[in-house]
Amino acid sequence: MPGASPRGTYLVISEKLRQRIKADASGEALPSEADLMREYGVSRNTVRRALKVLEADGLVRSLPGAGWRIVRGGDRRSLAERMSDLITEESLSVGDPYPSEAQLCERFGASRTAVRRVLAQMEGNGVLDTVHGKGRTVRALPTRAVRP
Repeated sequence: MPGASPRGTYLVISEKLRQRIKADASGEALPSEADLMREYGVSRNTVRRALKVLEADGLVRSLPGAGWRIVRGGDRRSLAERMSDLITEESLSVGDPYPSEAQLCERFGASRTAVRRVLAQMEGNGVLDTVHGKGRTVRALPTRAVRP
């Protein structure tokens, strides 16, 4: 990839792969990691980080010996969208407790790292507030962000 990205190269690659997946409804597999490395001119670690973002969002999964497969059907929203929508789905109000990391991991089938990443985004956006020893509470109702 030419030039450094202020967003993080792996995030740029994950977004390009996300668009590729949405555009090709018939595809079942992504190119190999080696092919993606050559295509984007990046290291294997960068490609894996990009794929892990898509995996956390439920778009792809790794099958040992078979590579990365596209997940079809089911809930196609990103983990961030599903965690934000949880406030509305559970009819939570400002000041109500938000589910714990463990509960979120179990509910969404996501890793603790992925859940923590989204929680940090939600805190940064002012949706959640954290009180040490008490957990997270809803600080404001989320607004629906439109993805570019």
